Amino acid sequence: MARLFKVLVLFLIVAGAVTGAYFWLQGRKEAEPPFKLVKVERGSITEKAIAVGQIEPRLKFEVKSKISGIVKRCAVEVGDRVEPGDPLFEIVPDPTPSELVEAQRRVEAAQSAYNRAQSDWNRSSELARQGIIATEEQDARRESFELAKIELSTAQDNFELIREGRIAGRGKQMESIIRAPAAGIVLEREVDPGDPVVPLTTFQAGTVMATVADMSDLIFNGTVDEIDVGKLKAGVPARLNIGALPGEPVTGYLSRIAPQAKEEEGARLFEVEIELHEVENPEIILRAGYSSTADLIIREKTDVLIAPERLVLFEEDGAKAFVELPPETPEDEPRKVEIQTGLSDGLNIEITAGIDEGAEFVERPPREIF
Repeated sequence: MARLFKVLVLFLIVAGAVTGAYFWLQGRKEAEPPFKLVKVERGSITEKAIAVGQIEPRLKFEVKSKISGIVKRCAVEVGDRVEPGDPLFEIVPDPTPSELVEAQRRVEAAQSAYNRAQSDWNRSSELARQGIIATEEQDARRESFELAKIELSTAQDNFELIREGRIAGRGKQMESIIRAPAAGIVLEREVDPGDPVVPLTTFQAGTVMATVADMSDLIFNGTVDEIDVGKLKAGVPARLNIGALPGEPVTGYLSRIAPQAKEEEGARLFEVEIELHEVENPEIILRAGYSSTADLIIREKTDVLIAPERLVLFEEDGAKAFVELPPETPEDEPRKVEIQTGLSDGLNIEITAGIDEGAEFVERPPREIF
């Protein structure tokens, strides 16, 4: 019996403690104010548009071959710097049997035409010395002979190029070596020794063998949403946020806005180009392909009163703006005061009149959704 009495007393003590704690918490909750206070402070506010894109070289070109064949040798690697005329690739001809036969037949036909024209020229020269044929006919025979000689030379060069990959003569040796057309850095090498190459002609694009770019002149290429493009113009300053270089300042200015939008995933975007300023830190190396966003600064103010825009109440279609000041007594409701607003960045808004620095206004808790 005594043991049961002790258990009952202990149960009553625990129940009393739990009940007391519950009422204490309820009283504390009721005593807490139903809202927070936010202080008006000075700061900076920027109206900007966001461009999404990447760093690219202004001058970039593809290297292609004008003859078909197999890559015999690659003289460059990715990252090498080349100057105009530097050898990049050597091509070995890989003609089909029909191409060889056709080229050889052209040489034989041109040789036959040349022999005949030479005979006619020699015969007409003898007759001209005897005064038997007119000068006009002699000139025509000479012209035919010269044309036949050119045709033979062309056919022989073509046959030699197809079979050997080079043409010797005319004061220099013309080889099937692909050379750099301009200076730059090799960004990509698309072929290796043994790969086939299709030539660049009027009817086909040809095989891209390498991509070369001038890495000393980089720009930002990106897109801006049509909502913001109406606020932009050439010369607007830009601040780049490069993912590979966090915290490193890279600046520039807007140099070009595309006159026509393009549609991507249901959104209309305008292409923009940003000229980059010289990077002051010599340890920062910009590379082609860095993904980046650019803040295009439309308007910016510093040392102004700012407040979270979500706490500003707009009425009459935005013509009037209000904030709520704390009540004078705990029993009263917050007081609504009209303010004048200025620049907004979507998160914060400038307050130009209505309340002073250091003033506090009400931030109501979010409504509960059941």
